[in-house]
Amino acid sequence: MATSISLTQQLKQQIKLSPAQIQAMRMLEVPACELQARINEELQANPALEEGLDKSLELELNEYDTPESEYENPLKNDNFDYDDYVQDDDIHDPLPSSRPHEEIPFSMGISFVEYLKSQVYLTDMDKPDRHIAKFVVGNIDDDGYLRRTVEELVDDLSFREGLVVTDEKMHEIVEKVKQFEPVGVGAYDLRECLIIQLEQKPMTPSVEHALTILNNHYDAFYRHQSTKICQRMMITEEEFKEAANEILHLNPRPGSAWTGTVTERNQSIVIPDFIVEQSENDLVISLNNGNISELHISEDYQRMMEDFSQPMSHNNAQIREAARFIKTNIDNARYFIDAIRQRNETMMRTIEVLVALQRDFFIHGDSMYLKPLTLKDVADRTGYDVSTVSRTFSNKYVQTEFGMFPLKYFFSDKIANSEGADISTREIKQKLREVIEQEDKTRPVTDDQLVDIMHESGYPIARRTVAKYREQMNIPVARLRKQMF
Repeated sequence: MATSISLTQQLKQQIKLSPAQIQAMRMLEVPACELQARINEELQANPALEEGLDKSLELELNEYDTPESEYENPLKNDNFDYDDYVQDDDIHDPLPSSRPHEEIPFSMGISFVEYLKSQVYLTDMDKPDRHIAKFVVGNIDDDGYLRRTVEELVDDLSFREGLVVTDEKMHEIVEKVKQFEPVGVGAYDLRECLIIQLEQKPMTPSVEHALTILNNHYDAFYRHQSTKICQRMMITEEEFKEAANEILHLNPRPGSAWTGTVTERNQSIVIPDFIVEQSENDLVISLNNGNISELHISEDYQRMMEDFSQPMSHNNAQIREAARFIKTNIDNARYFIDAIRQRNETMMRTIEVLVALQRDFFIHGDSMYLKPLTLKDVADRTGYDVSTVSRTFSNKYVQTEFGMFPLKYFFSDKIANSEGADISTREIKQKLREVIEQEDKTRPVTDDQLVDIMHESGYPIARRTVAKYREQMNIPVARLRKQMF
């Protein structure tokens, strides 16, 4: 088949962000607790960026009180042509320190799996068995359960590492893992998890009855058939209540209490990005930037760049390389300073709109005053794109006189009630919670009954919506909420 070479022209549009725009977007995502660290990182990476007020600028303002429009900003001094010293081909990425955001791990903390693996070395197992035990621990989920059978673990270990282990050996190691802390970890299901925890308690009559219930009458207990259990075990209703109380005080998810690393669990301090205060029936909004360093371009670098404006040999390779290095760092510093300025302006503009839209809450502090609100509502008021508003509010907190709240707390979807007025999903969830909290615990309200109650209260929602909101609030179904005493 013959081939040929031809030239074709193609016209297309392409949007390309400038380095300054990329820097500004990345800075917008940085919360207050990380901003100073990000500044320190840039100060170390860029010698043209310095901390503190610009001394020459401060001197002019203090001694001569010159308005900003009457003095020449040295950063805007473009009387000489940089291109005389630096060609485009010589300039590398103008933002070498800009890179995708990376999470910095806590050096002191260990994860749940690492905590379990550390207990492997406290056992009397030999080295090969310890290796298998660490493999078993790696298959335990966040709730603390081992969802895989012994046969599956054996097959997986053989397939991944070529290590042949008998079912008996794997079962022996799994049983040793079940003795680790927290109590109940490594169980195959809820029943076994509860039994492991009960076996660690002193054998009182109520604990013995609880073990009998879980071992022999678990299905009846799960279905709240207390009368049948009492008849089969030949115990009184009071004895059953004591045994049931032992079971209800166990932890059904032994791994759930372990959220993140040790350091993350012990550190509950949150630094607010915004502060909203009341002053004579008015709201005062401020950014929490009190401890953030002032930045300016190094005077030495400015003077060196000005020196390159003097007549010299443009073909000198060393001069061209020095000019390229200085210009790149000055540009990076300028981009960084401007990104922080834009960050502050964008954050102030968006928080002002948010406070205005949720003004009643910031005055009274009652969640019932929260109005339905979406990111698009704020974007329409500020003129920013929805993605910009999302970056601004991501992982940010606001300090109020009623406590500290994540900014996502103020956003919720809306639906129309029976009168046509918009109501927030948060209001609906709160109403659902109130109805469930006031129900008769011996005869809890079903989802279908909740639909009827909500309709009578003016909230026309479907049954699937009730179920979805109930699950989001971690409220079990009526059958599991039923209490037998």
